[in-house]
Amino acid sequence: MTISSEQQVSKVGVVGGGLMGSGIVEVSARAGQDVVLVESGVDSARAAKARLAASLERAAAKGRIESAEGVLQRVHVVSDLGALADREIVVEAIVEDETAKVALFKELDAVVEDPRAIFASNTSSIPIMKLGVATSRPGQVVGVHFFNPVPVLRLVELVPSLLTSPETLERSRSWATGLGKQPIDCQDRAGFVVNALLIPFILSAIRMYESGFASAEDIDRGLVLGAAHPQGPLALADLIGLDTTQAVAESLYEEFKEPLYAAPPLLQRMVAAGLLGRKSGRGFYTY
Repeated sequence: MTISSEQQVSKVGVVGGGLMGSGIVEVSARAGQDVVLVESGVDSARAAKARLAASLERAAAKGRIESAEGVLQRVHVVSDLGALADREIVVEAIVEDETAKVALFKELDAVVEDPRAIFASNTSSIPIMKLGVATSRPGQVVGVHFFNPVPVLRLVELVPSLLTSPETLERSRSWATGLGKQPIDCQDRAGFVVNALLIPFILSAIRMYESGFASAEDIDRGLVLGAAHPQGPLALADLIGLDTTQAVAESLYEEFKEPLYAAPPLLQRMVAAGLLGRKSGRGFYTY
């Protein structure tokens, strides 16, 4: 399917300005698109702006963009979902919680006025069908899963549900490609492609550490030096966030009931203690 110029996305909305959301805002604005970011409050909005500005300054210092200020002028941070009324694509990038995401998609359905607008979710594990049927237009709901850090990693997983229209999928593909990303197609199954492979690997490393088989440092060093991984699985879990790792594991286990997807007790205890990795300052390592 060929996407005509009038079908190209130029007005982007993003809900949630955390690490993933601010990254999606950045790559969209860097691609010349007009972006509205909706955050839940003043403190969250301030943090999202600071995160975005710092990332853009780094990009400008490396010569990847001409001006951080020029990109920032295309971004509008608000706290009202009503500001998304004219958006052509809205990307949900909130907490990895099914109840919260379903509630948001119901709200977006009532707010976004463009009858052809795409509702995209950056979920890493929640079935897209569950989000689609929360709206009156499930044919326009699709998974567009970016990877952290969004400005650096080129992969995007495109995940249609059984009801996603071919036009929605191809417009989403065209949009992602225009951001400099390389899309792959995935079935609407928990974990999609990458996390269905990655999360059991990380959980296995956590179980190894939990059992006292080896230290966190030696487990990670073994995979870096012996398997040429850029970083070890426990350091990667800290980067992803241990709460997100647990949430994805729970979604995988709920769908497949395979023991390898079950979150180890140590992971559950660390999340309960607020030891979430880099974002909290402590996980398997201290930051």
